[in-house]
Amino acid sequence: MSVAIAAQRSRLVVTTTVGLAQILAWGSSYYLISVLAKPIGTDTGWPLSWIVGGLSLGFLVSGLVSPKVGHLIEGHGGRPVLAASAVLLSAGLSMLALAPNIPIYFAAWVVLGGAMGAGLYDPAFSTLGRIYGDSARGAITQVTLFGGFASTVCWPLSALMVDHIGWRGACAAYAAIHLLVTLPLYWFGLPAEAGARATAQVAHGPAQTIRPDHRTVFLLLAAGLTLASVIMTVVSIHLLTILQARGIALAAAVGLGALVGPSQVGARILETLFGRKVHPIWSMVASTVLVAVGLGMLVGAPGIVGFGIVLYGSGSGIRSIARGTVPLALFGREGYAVLMGKLAMPTLVAQAASPFLGAVMLDRFGTTTTLAVLGIAAVVNIGLVVALVPFAAVQHTQR
Repeated sequence: MSVAIAAQRSRLVVTTTVGLAQILAWGSSYYLISVLAKPIGTDTGWPLSWIVGGLSLGFLVSGLVSPKVGHLIEGHGGRPVLAASAVLLSAGLSMLALAPNIPIYFAAWVVLGGAMGAGLYDPAFSTLGRIYGDSARGAITQVTLFGGFASTVCWPLSALMVDHIGWRGACAAYAAIHLLVTLPLYWFGLPAEAGARATAQVAHGPAQTIRPDHRTVFLLLAAGLTLASVIMTVVSIHLLTILQARGIALAAAVGLGALVGPSQVGARILETLFGRKVHPIWSMVASTVLVAVGLGMLVGAPGIVGFGIVLYGSGSGIRSIARGTVPLALFGREGYAVLMGKLAMPTLVAQAASPFLGAVMLDRFGTTTTLAVLGIAAVVNIGLVVALVPFAAVQHTQR
């Protein structure tokens, strides 16, 4: 079925459609509070912890809905699910724009959490897996190249809108963009899957109950993805605080932190050029090693810290690709969307608690201990991923 579906649209059209939509989706959900938190607090007087807590609530909801989203994609195809995510993003952002109090603000993030669970990387990868099957690796990589520019595009755009129309106006503008741009992109840019229900009849069974010989692989993969998500969320939220605690001035810390984005994109380009020749498990191994080494270098002198951030950012960038390509390579395309939903659930739920966890560690134990804990977790993650290598080798031989 994947060949027939793919023939309806060129690969360039599909990856560009999903990639552009991912920039808008990430920029108006995951990256939104980075710019809007202070203006919201200044305008409303709400505590900053509650404002940021909205995003954590969104992560939690997105994790809880992810398994259902996987089943929906498997049963109906990715186009209607991703289109629905655009509608939910518009609805949630409209609620944010009008929120008169904290309860309505949190309710808006519940809706946005559903949108994130239905419209960010995991469902996008699931959609590409349905369309292209085992050859989806290149499409997934290309979409992450677009996604890497979400903060680059949307942070300045959000700041510009806040300056001219306020934070409520910015939310309303993003709501309109999702109805006028994101929704048509998905609906007209992605192919319809006429045979989705028929294929789901075959895929639904093995996806619901993972075979005993696959259960260990699933558990190792889920543990590795979840631990990596915790590490990277703590670092992304608290990096500037960690660098300043190391004696680095704010301006220099911001400059060093800005190295993460280009490092992610650069690593993804290298993976595109050279990674396709090897099993994607080796990309995941490289990602975990780069993150661990990069974190270890954060305790060094400023020059070493900069290099460490580049290595960390490179590992983070490759991980975004591996989280979509490794499950596809290990388990195949049948039931892939359902599998991605199951893998996303613990990852996103853990991600919801990570900002708070990082703040507690920094407050009670200090920067050095926090970095040590993150470093140990990164080394453990290497072990989890390396443990998957023999399974990948056996699976590759059987194919």
